[in-house]
Amino acid sequence: MPRKRKLLAQLSALQSNSSFPPFDALENLNATPDGDSSPKSSKYFAIEKKNSSQLEADFFNQPCVSLAKSFLGQILVRKLPDGRELWGRIVETEAYLGGEDEASHSKGGKQTQRNAAMFMKPGTLYVYQIYGIYFCVNVSSQGEGAAVLLRSLEPLQGLDAMRELRSASRKGPTKLLKDWQLCNGPSKLCQAFGIDKAFDQRDLTQDAAIWMVPGHDLPGEQDVVATTRIGIGNRGEWAQKPLRFYLRGNKFVSVVDKKMEREMAAVGHFSCS
Repeated sequence: MPRKRKLLAQLSALQSNSSFPPFDALENLNATPDGDSSPKSSKYFAIEKKNSSQLEADFFNQPCVSLAKSFLGQILVRKLPDGRELWGRIVETEAYLGGEDEASHSKGGKQTQRNAAMFMKPGTLYVYQIYGIYFCVNVSSQGEGAAVLLRSLEPLQGLDAMRELRSASRKGPTKLLKDWQLCNGPSKLCQAFGIDKAFDQRDLTQDAAIWMVPGHDLPGEQDVVATTRIGIGNRGEWAQKPLRFYLRGNKFVSVVDKKMEREMAAVGHFSCS
């Protein structure tokens, strides 16, 4: 009993001093004295490990463009093997519609071993490699073979760990990365969050190492810039479609389209700064 009271007191203190879920305290509370981490049989120890406020399946089950916009302002959470948590606010996305979308890995409805996650239920991660070195992470949506690329994050928690992970993936001596440099690009955010091919086909609503939680003060339509996607090469009309979305004025966005921002301001979408 003294041990239980002590752990419960620690849990209470953590909850009162932090706005983030006290996972370590919950794991200690569920552990047996000999170090076994299996849950106690008592109903009083049946504590949910995952954050109860996380985004559930219904959120991801929406059309691709809608999901790409809805992601803006939401928070990606990554729990590292050592227990540290990384939190980042999504500030830039791209929609890949599958089927007729010439820039999509699933164009023409072609399903392969590589892109299988794009055809799985909404909320499934699709992780692929570029240049044989870097990784990019997408999330499947409604629509056959449709998925949203996560392009940039605004780091919120665990920045030191993000720097460690970014440095470990870079060759030779490196300068200390500024906050805005940690996740301002699809491969950079994968490095900073330790996301690799092992995360392919994982379910954001079920996985214990990566999930999303609702953001605060979500942007309105007037805060979102819709512009062309980046790095898709010669894809005809699809190279010009406004399927990239980012938060206007956010310094963590990878590429800002000033021309589009001026055009949107001219038609009254937002005031020009």
